[in-house]
Parts: sequence; structure tokens; C-alpha cells
Amino acid sequence: MATVVPTDSLRATGDSLRKRVTDGRTELRAAFEAHPDPVRLLRDNANLVDGVLRDIWQVAGVPDAASLIAVGGYGRGQLFPNSDVDLLILLAEEPDRPTQQRIERLVGLFWDIGLEVGHSVRTLEECAEESARDVTVQTNLLEARLLAGDAGIFERMLEQQRAALDLPAFFIAKRAEQEQRYNRFNDTPYSLEPNCKEGPGGQRDLQTIVWIALASGLGASWESLATEGLITAEECRELSKAERFLQEVRIRLHLLTRRREDRLLFDHQEALAKALGVSATSTRRASEVMMQRYYLVAKKITQLNTLLLQNFATRILPAGLDAPIPIDDRFCKRQNLLDVFDDSLFTHSPDAILDAFLLLERHDELKGMTARTLRALWQCRGRVDAAFRRKPENRKRFLELFQQPQGITHVFRWMNQYGILGRYIPAFGQIVGQMQHDLFHVYTVDQHILQVMRNVRRMTMDEHAHEYPLCTRLISGLDRHWLLYVAALFHDIAKGRGGDHSKLGMGDARRFCEDHGLSADDTDLVEWLVEHHLTMSQIAQKSDLSDPDVIRGFAALVGDERRLTALYLLTHADIRGTSPKVWNGWKAKLLEDLFLTTQRLLRGDTPVQAKGVSERQHEARTRLRFFGLIENVERALWDELDTVYFMRHDIDEIVWHTRMLYYRPSGGDAVVKARPSQIERGLQVMVYAPDSQDLFKRLCGFFSRHGLSILDAKIHTTRHGYALDSFVLLDPAGDENYRDIVPMIEHDLAERLRTNAPIDKPGTGRLSRQVRHFPITPEVTIRPDERGQYYILSVATADRPGLLFDIASVLADNRVDLHTAKIATLGERAEDTFLISGPDLDATSAIVKLEGALLAKV
Repeated sequence: MATVVPTDSLRATGDSLRKRVTDGRTELRAAFEAHPDPVRLLRDNANLVDGVLRDIWQVAGVPDAASLIAVGGYGRGQLFPNSDVDLLILLAEEPDRPTQQRIERLVGLFWDIGLEVGHSVRTLEECAEESARDVTVQTNLLEARLLAGDAGIFERMLEQQRAALDLPAFFIAKRAEQEQRYNRFNDTPYSLEPNCKEGPGGQRDLQTIVWIALASGLGASWESLATEGLITAEECRELSKAERFLQEVRIRLHLLTRRREDRLLFDHQEALAKALGVSATSTRRASEVMMQRYYLVAKKITQLNTLLLQNFATRILPAGLDAPIPIDDRFCKRQNLLDVFDDSLFTHSPDAILDAFLLLERHDELKGMTARTLRALWQCRGRVDAAFRRKPENRKRFLELFQQPQGITHVFRWMNQYGILGRYIPAFGQIVGQMQHDLFHVYTVDQHILQVMRNVRRMTMDEHAHEYPLCTRLISGLDRHWLLYVAALFHDIAKGRGGDHSKLGMGDARRFCEDHGLSADDTDLVEWLVEHHLTMSQIAQKSDLSDPDVIRGFAALVGDERRLTALYLLTHADIRGTSPKVWNGWKAKLLEDLFLTTQRLLRGDTPVQAKGVSERQHEARTRLRFFGLIENVERALWDELDTVYFMRHDIDEIVWHTRMLYYRPSGGDAVVKARPSQIERGLQVMVYAPDSQDLFKRLCGFFSRHGLSILDAKIHTTRHGYALDSFVLLDPAGDENYRDIVPMIEHDLAERLRTNAPIDKPGTGRLSRQVRHFPITPEVTIRPDERGQYYILSVATADRPGLLFDIASVLADNRVDLHTAKIATLGERAEDTFLISGPDLDATSAIVKLEGALLAKV
């Protein structure tokens, strides 16, 4: 019978043990800083906690027929500085009330002494039931380790687990679990802020292998897997080295942040690089050098994880013993994987390297390569050298990789993963693992390029036709659409060299096309696409698309419909490949409007016809009839509007404005109407009010005070001096139910305009952590448009709450009239463009003064 220890005695024991934990961890940290040894720290930290827990168990009065068991990572005998201490309290039978109270007091004491405990209390029967139901429980118990208590009940639990383990089912579950985990991280370890524990190429990839090895009875070390022939001695050394690197990275993160932190956030990367002893170079900061090293380690881990999972599958799954099915005299199919007949194939016939990838594309039943084929490919990657690249047959094979009807995305990712792509195109090899600090790309350069290729590929697939129907229709009619894959591969290939990467990449693209025998027309197209891959998005997001000169200039640049279509598709794929935050329905509409208008102009329409003004008016009238408005009811409003209004607004907006304004109140009161956006999840707001110098400032203040960001603004002044302004608003947090705030916006804003209430001041907000670590130097430029009628104001700076209000304040203070506002937020970077005019802007001194005032604010 266990002895019940008085509460005062427990409290005194707790105080002593808390000091023991604190002092012990301080000593461990000091020892690690003096002589960094990740394996030793993890072991010693686990030993420290082991001793403390055993002492608590002895005085806690827990029944004799119970065990305290370390599970999970702690069960492995490794404990990171701020990781949870995973424990199982195992009982022979259901506890009575006094036993429950003792266990609750025990767990409370664990926390009181400073241990973050993840615990469960189960009987032997419950362990068996939950393990059979939940593979996570089964996995945790694989590495169970007895700390204190009844050894007999612990051994019975282990025997239960061994008897119940269904090895094939366990393997399939762990493989599916990894696939789901990869999906959460977009199937790439190359995020700019990766998770070194859960992300692809992180510690969980290594632990998955260990769990399967334990379940298979093959031991828990890389050496034991090498002895079993699952990996080579060299791969064993590489795994040990990679594991040690990840352990040190994760330990350093915990020590730096003083919490359980496994994400390599921008906030920590410089400090982490310093802690790891990584120095900056003449062209790269220490964090970039360190992160590239991390990506190479993650890449190695994903490679070896793939090899081992396939080798395990061959041993564990009966289907792995199926006879090979020949494909040709060098390759065969084995369990839907490509295999080689001869392990030395790539050594004596390097040309077969590209043939292997072509076969993957041509046989959709092939889901990858066998472990021995991948190993042979990796070992022979050095055979892809200058002589290999010069051979005409290899150039022909490589070009064919772009031209297959399927498998393109996977094949190019595999080629990058196993070092083939960077060796065939050395310029690509230079950007593997290269970070991008422009605050809207979330992947390394090589992964962004592969994402863009994937996006182009999805445009050709029937199952994705519903996503962007126009893209699907256009690419199906584009001759040799595979040229877009080539352009995508080269569009950012020159990043990091210094200078304009678009211009530098042109040369790489032209040399590739000429070397690979593309026609002059196709070569010119690819080179032109690389040069101008940013042009269409810049015009769509920063220029006034209702200005005929803008459309004429863009049409002159593209020259013909083939180039226009190709550029539109590449631009679409490029923006979507940067970050989920950057792409939205509004950007899609801007691009589509620019494409369709330019297409009509290239087909012979005038700029006004290209914008479809007469067609818009006709269609708007037809729709108004459907709403029950009598004929010509729109005339009173439309007579106050000029052609620019109809060029700037689409049919839906024209109909909405007309329905709201065909009967206007007398006395000059403002009309404010709002509705959920028809394009992007957000809110559309229309304001019709007497124009004034500070109206835009007033509106910006109101929206900002209510936590709404302006995504787009169309400012129009009627012939009789009223402002007809349209806005698209978003809640940056994404939490707003827009329908619920429509009445508030309509009533409160109209009332503030009617009473000429004091201008709202925007709420204060902090810069994002990305901007704090990678600050943006503000840029302000003011230049006249081609006709000299207006001026174009461009502002590029870090986005923040109240930014647009500050810009509007400067414009109002300097008596500047605003005609349009193009608000473009690219991640954490704001690139806003305004069409302005003013009585003083003809003087250079006034422009300089305005630029200075804006720079002081942004």
C-alpha cells in the first residue's frame, strides 16, 4: 500500500525540486554554449528530468500497481530545452477516488516545479483499446521507457503492443500521415520560414523512419539500418550528420526564444546564424548562408526518407515482391515504380538519366522511381557535365521533357530534388535554396520557379478548368504552349546576381533556346517573356486602365495576340506562385481587364471601343430594365458622367450606381451604399457627395478607424461637382462578416459626411515582423502623363495601418486633386499609384516639395 505524504511535505519537496530543475538546466545550457554537443544536451536534459520525476514519484503516494512511463520523444531519451515532457501513468485497473486525487496532485506538482508536461492516465485495457484505434498512441508507445513504478505492468503493456501491432497497416498509416503533413506545408521544405520539426525535410521525417524501423524490429539507429542493407554506409553517415544539424538548430531556437519554438522565423534567423557560428559573405547576410545550409540538409533528408520508405515498402508490403514488368531493355516497372535492370546503368550510359524522367512522363501509371534507381541517379548526377549538355541527343531529350502531356510538374521537381536540373542548367543550380527578401515571395527562388511551372501546367488540366476558365481556354488555343514552361523556368533564374534579373535572364533564355534548336520566332517569344514577365502585372496594378494611352502603349509593346496571350498566362501563374497572400480575385480581374481590352485593340478597335463603352452602356440599360426601372431613367445621372467613367467601371458597377442614384436626395446630402464584393471576399462601397479637397482623406480615416483596408479606389468627379467614389475594402484579419457591417457603413459614413464631422484618425498599428527584419526604403516619384494633363504619383513602402490616410493628408494639405487610386499590396509591401492634378504641380519646386512631404510620412 502506498504511503500518503502530507501536503506540506510535498510542497517542500516541490520547492527543492524546482530549484534542482532550474539549476540543472542552467548548467546544461552553459556546458552546451562552451562545447556544443546536441546529442549530449538532449540526453543530459532527459536524465535530469528522469531523476526529478523519479523522486516525485517516490513521495507522491501513488499505488504500487502503477507505472510512470516516458513516451514520445522523451521516451527516446532525448529532451529539447523547452519541449513537453510526454508521460503515461499506467494503472492495472480503474482508479478509485483517492487514487485519482493523488494522481491529480502528482501532475500538479510536475507543473509546479517548472516542467511542461503532456500526460495521459490509462489502464492496461485502455492502452490496448486506444492504441488499436489511434496510430498516434501506438506510435508514442513504441518508444516507451519505464521511469518508476511497477515494471511488471510496464512489460505487460509492451507485450500487448507487440502482439497487436499490424506492421503493414502501421507502415501504410505512417506513410499517409507523412503525406498529409507534407500537404500542410505545400509539399516543400523551401518555405522562407520553415518548421524544422514538422516541415518536409525536418525532424519528423527522420522520426517516421525510426518508428517504422522499431515496429519492424530493425532497431532504432542509422547503423542498424545500414547493417540490414536498407541504406549504405555513406547514407548512414549523411543521416547522422543531418540529424545532428537539425538537433542543434532546434536546440538553439529553444534557447534563443526561451520557449518551444520550431519555426525558423525571420525574427530569429540572424541570431540563430550567429549562434551557429555562421558568418556573412560580401553578398549575403549570415542568415541567408545559414538558411541555404538548412535547405540543403532538408533536401538530403527528404531524399533519404524517400529511399528508406521505398525500401521498407519492399520488405513490409507483400506487393513489393511482384515480378518486374519490362518497359524497354534498360528499364522496368516494379510495383508502379520505375526501376533499372542494371545498378550501373547511369554510370556507363549517362544519357539514360534523361530517358528515366521521360519514361515517368510517358507512363502515367509510374508513381516515381525505386530506391535503387534513385540512389543510382543521385550517385551519378556528376555525369551531367558540359559534355553531356553539348550532346544533341541529350538536348533533344531535355526539350521533350517540356512537351509531354502529363507529369511535367513532378518530373521537374524530382530533377531538382536529385540535383539533375541544376547540373543540366548551371544557372538554375545557383538559385537552389536562395532566399528572397522582397516580403511577398514565401519560397526560395528555385521553388517559386517550380510553383510557376505547376500553375501553368494546371491551366492545361480539365480538373482545374473551373478555377480560371479564361486561362484554360486561352492555353488550349496557344500553339506550342510548352514554351511557357521554358519561360517560367528562366523568368527568375538570374535573381541574386545583381542588376535587373529580367534583363540578365534574357541572355540565359536565348542561349538555351538557340542551343536546343528552337525556331527564331519561338526563341524571341521566350526571351521576350522573360524580359517582360513583370510588365503586365505592373501596368494592371499601377496604371489607369481607363487611359487610352496606357492601353495603346501596352498594345504596342506586345505587338500581337500570341505574345499577349502568353504574357497574360505567365503573369497569372507567376503572381499565384509567390504567396497565397498576394493573389486575390481583384488582381485576377485587373489582369483580365487589361488582357481583354488590349486584345480588342489589337483586333482593330479604337481605345474607347476596346474598353467596350457603348456595349457597357447598352448592357447596363438592359439590366436596368430587369430591375424594373423605366426607359431613360438613367439619363439624368449619365448626363453628368463622362466617357472616362464608363471606361473605368464595369457593367455591374454602372448598374449598381445607377440603381442607387437615379433618384437622388435634394439638399446636397451624401449617398453611401455598400454591399459584399462581387469579385473578392470583401466590401464594395459607393460614396456620392459634394466634392471637396479633403474628401478622400475623410473617407480613408473612416475606413481605417473601422479596421478596413482599401484594396481599390476609383475617384470620379461629375460635371456638376459631385464626387462619385467607389472602393473595394478588405478586413486584413479576414474575420469580418461583411454583410453585418453594411448598415453601419451606410448610416455612419453618410451621417459624418452630412454633418461635416471631424475627420477620423486611423488607429495605430505595428509594423509586421517581416518588415522589421527586412525594412523597405520608401520610394516616391511624380511624373507627368503622356498628354501632360495629369501627374502619376507612385509610392512604394512598407504597408502599415493608416498609410493611405497619411498620403491623403499630404495631398489635401498641398491642394492636390485625386482622380484615381490604384492600391496594390504585395505581401508586406505597398505599391500605390495615384492620378493627380493641382494648380501648383507645373512648377518643379512644388513637385519636389510634395515628394519630400510624402517621404516624411511614408
